[in-house]
Amino acid sequence: MLSKVKQDMNVLSNINLLFYTWIAALVISTSSTDGFTPPSLDVTRRGSSLAKPRLARFSISVSAASSQSSSPSLNAAASDDGVTGEWELDCYSRPVLVEGKKKLWEILMTDSSGNMRICRALPSNKVNSREVRRVVEEIIDESDVKPDTIRFFRGAMFNMINIALSEIDVIAKPSRCTFALAQWIEERNRDVYPAMKGYQPTMSGIGGMGATFLDIRTAVKLPDALRGEKYAFVGLPLAEFIQGGAISGDNIGVGRLCLVDNSLPADSIVQGVVILTSRANALATWLAGTEVAGLKSDLRKRELVMETDLDNQYLMAKLNDDQRKEAAIFEEGKDALNGLHFISVQTDENDEPAGFWLLREIPSNL
Repeated sequence: MLSKVKQDMNVLSNINLLFYTWIAALVISTSSTDGFTPPSLDVTRRGSSLAKPRLARFSISVSAASSQSSSPSLNAAASDDGVTGEWELDCYSRPVLVEGKKKLWEILMTDSSGNMRICRALPSNKVNSREVRRVVEEIIDESDVKPDTIRFFRGAMFNMINIALSEIDVIAKPSRCTFALAQWIEERNRDVYPAMKGYQPTMSGIGGMGATFLDIRTAVKLPDALRGEKYAFVGLPLAEFIQGGAISGDNIGVGRLCLVDNSLPADSIVQGVVILTSRANALATWLAGTEVAGLKSDLRKRELVMETDLDNQYLMAKLNDDQRKEAAIFEEGKDALNGLHFISVQTDENDEPAGFWLLREIPSNL
C-alpha cells in the first residue's frame, strides 16, 4: 500500500512535499491494461452517491523551490513584464452580429502566462490564412518578446491557422494546452460579448473544439516501453500551486504548470494521478514531447484515458466497479475546480518527479 506518513505538512520547505491521497488509493499494475488490482482498504460514504474516502498522506518527494511564484505558467522563460515566448492563438466567430447581421470574427493572441492579451477584429470577408498571417506578423512585430511557439486548439480552424503560421518563423503546435487562452475566452464569453450590441446568446458555444454529440474515438494503448507499472489517484492542496506554495517550475522535472484561476478556493484539493514506473525518465520525456492535455476517466467505457494534442487518446488502464467509483470522485473533483488536475511521473513514491504536469481540461464549448 502506497500510503506512507512521512512528516507534517507544516515542513513543506524541507526535502519532501506531502501529497494527500485517498485512503483507498488505487494502485494498478499495468503489465497489461486489463484493470486495477483490488484496493486493500475500505471506502467510507459521507452523504453522497459517490464514495467519499478519508484523507491520508502519500509522500512524493518534490523539493521545494527556493523561490516561489504565484499562478505559475507553462515553464517558459519570461521577460521582465512576464510575457513568455509560448503564445496561444485563436481565430473564430463570436456570438455577436455586426454590420448588417454578419458574424463578428476575432483573432485573440495571448502568451502562456496570460500577461499579454491582444484582440483584433477580422472582417468577415477576410477570414483566410493570408489575413491571419498578416495580423499575426503585425502582432509579433509590435511585441518586445518574440514567440518561438504558437499553440492553437480549434480543430475547425486547423487548416487555415496551420497554413497561416507555416510562413512565420515559429513552431506551430495544434494543442489543447492553450490554458491561458481558454481562460481569456471564458472571461470574454461571460463579461464582454453579452454587453456588446448584437449579442446572440443562442450562438454562444456553437462549434467549440469540434466536439460531436457522440464521441466515437477509441483510445489506443501506450507503447509497452512507456507504460507505468503502478498508478494511484491522489490529491494535493490547491494552495501549493499559488503564491506561497511549494510547487513551481523549478521542481517539476520536464513537466509544465498551467495557470491557476485566482478565484478558486485555496483550501480545495486538486485531483491527480501518480504514475510509478522504473522507466520514469523515458515516460516523462515522451510526455514532454507530446502536448499532454490531461487525464479523463471514461465511466461508460470504464477506462482511464490520457488526452494529448488536439484529439489523441491513450488508454492507461481499465476500471473495475470499485475503481470506477474512485474515478467518479476524480472527475467530480475536476469539475469542482473547472477541470484542474495533475499528473506526476516518478520512479517510486519517495522519488522526485521526472515530470509533473498541472493541467486543465478545456471546455468543449469555447
